Amino acid sequence: MKAERAVAGHYGKSGLEEKILAALVRAGIDVNNMTSADLAPVDEFHVGGIDSTKELAAQMELRKGMGLLDVGCGIGGPARYFAEESGCKVTGIDLTEEFVQVATALTRRVKLDAAAEFRQGSALKLPFEAATFDGAYMIHVGMNLQDKATVFREVRRLLKPAALFTVFDVVRTSDTAITFPVPWAASEDTSFAETVAVYGSALQGAGFRVERQRDRREFGIQFTERVIARMAESGPPALGLHLLMGEKAPLMAKNMLAMMQQAVLAPVEIFARAV
Repeated sequence: MKAERAVAGHYGKSGLEEKILAALVRAGIDVNNMTSADLAPVDEFHVGGIDSTKELAAQMELRKGMGLLDVGCGIGGPARYFAEESGCKVTGIDLTEEFVQVATALTRRVKLDAAAEFRQGSALKLPFEAATFDGAYMIHVGMNLQDKATVFREVRRLLKPAALFTVFDVVRTSDTAITFPVPWAASEDTSFAETVAVYGSALQGAGFRVERQRDRREFGIQFTERVIARMAESGPPALGLHLLMGEKAPLMAKNMLAMMQQAVLAPVEIFARAV
C-alpha cells in the first residue's frame, strides 16, 4: 500500500484537466468541438505515442463490441482510441484519482463516454467479476507494479478463456542502475522495472502462455530523439507530455534516451494468451 500511495503521488497533479484544456486553446483547438485525435499529443503517455498505440491495435485481435480491460489507464488515450477505431467497449482502471477524473471528463468531451468508462482502483485487487472481459492490456504500467505476479493473476481471473493480454512496458535489459528521474518515477522507491524473463515467469504462473514478444528499443530511441530535438528547437509544445510529467520532462526524456542507447532499458511488447 505504501508503494501504491507513492506511485499515485508521482502522477497526481491537481488542476490537470484545466491545464490540458488551456493548452488545447493555446493550440487553436475548440474544446467544445474537439476530437480524440486532438488529445493524442498529451494522452498517449508512452514511448511511441499514438504510433505505438496503432501498432498495438493491429496485433490485439480487436473487434467491435468486445469488452476490453485497460489496466493503468492514465488519462485514457489508448482506451479512447480502441473504442473509437475498433468499436470496443473499454473499461479503464487507474490508481491515480486525478487521472480517472480527467479521463472521464475528456472522454465525455469527445463523445465517447458510451464506449469507454474509467474507475479508480488498485490493479492488485480489480473490482470486477471473474471472466468479465474478452481482452486486456496495460501500457507502460508494469514499471510501477512491484507485485506483478498478483496483478497478472487478477487480470487472468477477469479474462475469458483464450483471451489475449497485451503488455507494452519498459523492461530492464541490463543490471546497470537506472538514472532518475524517468517518466514513471522520480527515484527507485516507485520504480520496479524488470526483465522480460521476469514478466514471462509471472505471466506463466498466472495462467497465461506467452505467444510472442517484440523488442522496440530502436523504435523508442528514434521516437525519443525526435521529441528531444523538437523541444530543443522550439521548446515544449502547447500540448504535450510535459503537462503530465512536469518541469522535469526534458530531463526524464534525456535519461530515458540515454538508457535505451546504452541497452539498459527497452520498450517491449508482450502478447500472452489466457489458458
